[in-house]
Amino acid sequence: KEILEKHRELQWEGITGSARVPSQAEWEQLLTNCSAFLFYGMERFMSHVLLNKLVAMNIPQCHLMILLDLVRSKESYQRITNSGIHKSCLHTVIESPTESAMLLSLVGVRSVVANQWYTTLQENAERLDVLSENLLSFGRTTGQIVHILQK
Repeated sequence: KEILEKHRELQWEGITGSARVPSQAEWEQLLTNCSAFLFYGMERFMSHVLLNKLVAMNIPQCHLMILLDLVRSKESYQRITNSGIHKSCLHTVIESPTESAMLLSLVGVRSVVANQWYTTLQENAERLDVLSENLLSFGRTTGQIVHILQK
């Protein structure tokens, strides 16, 4: 919330907090109406959206998608385990970082920045701070920022 407030002139739109899980219609609306999309949440981003709905979307106006996901808690792991019972092995594989980036590219997202392995909320908060500061305040490119994050 601090980062959103710090850059409030950017007309942020979306859902924040942990009060509720967005509906599929809300996910679709946010994805189709954005020039940049930030997901900062638990587990895998792709586990939150319906795969068949996503592959039918066309979102070329989304220039950048930042996925700060892959954080696991006891509750989130239980939710994923329960929902995973109904998923095929292929569907579960598609939720992994590389496959998610490829799928998002195929539906029109121009650039994807994402975690490759599980992390903590604190580490993602630090990444978001570095990303927002360098992208929004210093005007660096996404490639430059990824290089900074790798260090």
